[in-house]
Amino acid sequence: MDQTESLVKKIVEGLQEKKGKKIATIDLTKLSGAICQYMVICEGNTPTQVAALSDSVWDYVRREAADKPISIDGEKNAQWIGMDYGTVLVHIFLPELRTFYNLENLWADSKVIRIPDLD
Repeated sequence: MDQTESLVKKIVEGLQEKKGKKIATIDLTKLSGAICQYMVICEGNTPTQVAALSDSVWDYVRREAADKPISIDGEKNAQWIGMDYGTVLVHIFLPELRTFYNLENLWADSKVIRIPDLD
């Protein structure tokens, strides 16, 4: 497992720690001109949970992988928070915004892995 795949795994674990729902990873490594190697998409039920998921990823990845995002956007409204780790972009949505933007379908020609929710 390379460093980027390990980062994706730690991001997913950070999301699962705060009960992130409908987590999906998108492998963009085969697409030329892609803005990153992987995307991780998740949703939280409320703005409070979206913010908590972002905080969890930040804390977990820093602790477990000694990495932190280059930038984070959307924290003020916490309806869609984007976290840029360089090779990995993390999108944490409210359900209705995730449905509206439908990023999984936008990158449908890439390998999309849906991760089962933890109970």
